[in-house]
Amino acid sequence: MRIFEWMAELRYRNSLLYRIGLIHFILFALLLIPLMTDSREVLGINTWIKPLKFCLSIGIYAWTWAWILFDIPGSRRWKQIISWSIAISMVIEIAVIVYQASRATESHFNFSTPFDSLLFAAMGIMILINTLAIIATIILYFVKKPNLDKAYLLALRLGLIVFFIGNWIGGVMIQRSQHAVGVEDGGPGLPFTNWSTEAGDLRIAHFLGLHSVQLIPLFSYFLIRRTSIGQGSRILLTIIFTLLYAGAVGFLYFQAMKGEPLFTMN
Repeated sequence: MRIFEWMAELRYRNSLLYRIGLIHFILFALLLIPLMTDSREVLGINTWIKPLKFCLSIGIYAWTWAWILFDIPGSRRWKQIISWSIAISMVIEIAVIVYQASRATESHFNFSTPFDSLLFAAMGIMILINTLAIIATIILYFVKKPNLDKAYLLALRLGLIVFFIGNWIGGVMIQRSQHAVGVEDGGPGLPFTNWSTEAGDLRIAHFLGLHSVQLIPLFSYFLIRRTSIGQGSRILLTIIFTLLYAGAVGFLYFQAMKGEPLFTMN
């Protein structure tokens, strides 16, 4: 399927989340301008790096949910509620992140003033709404039994569960009021991601967990394209791949909680 055909299909499946994703990708392109002209830094990196990362992440997330909600039979009202919950929560979250970046200050875990605390609290409410939308999607995928290839459906269900675990790790960061373990947020980090190279960083496991909802189903889809592989084998391979993937998320989480970096840079 060509990219424009795929985008047309995506728009047909869920026009609201299609537009939300597209807006974030356009915003990503626009934010490249201040990235190249504004040298201010937050936690040791350019202030516009964070909103750029979130624009990509939210754009992919919105398009993913636009795709997977369509395959749930019936439940039109619930799918509308989920879609609008994701749309509103993600727009408000990116608005806060971009606004705080324009002030060259932190958006997450920022309690320096009552106003900053209020903005972070608003983001927390949006994260809660989004989490409830994720839970509702998982329930619908188990209750409604979409008419999909069995291995692919299993991959979607397992991907959603691992995705929820990745989302839970984000909750751990909120509870701790920082993402680094063993040092304060900031300091040396990998290019662009800024994942810590001197201590543990929960964002790594969080990142991998969140993208399970794309990568695990894509793995199953790849197996479907290999017509020589029977359904039973595809189901088994999907389970093995998911266990390895979830194991990697768990390893990265516990490594971070021990205060160990993924990579060190001498």
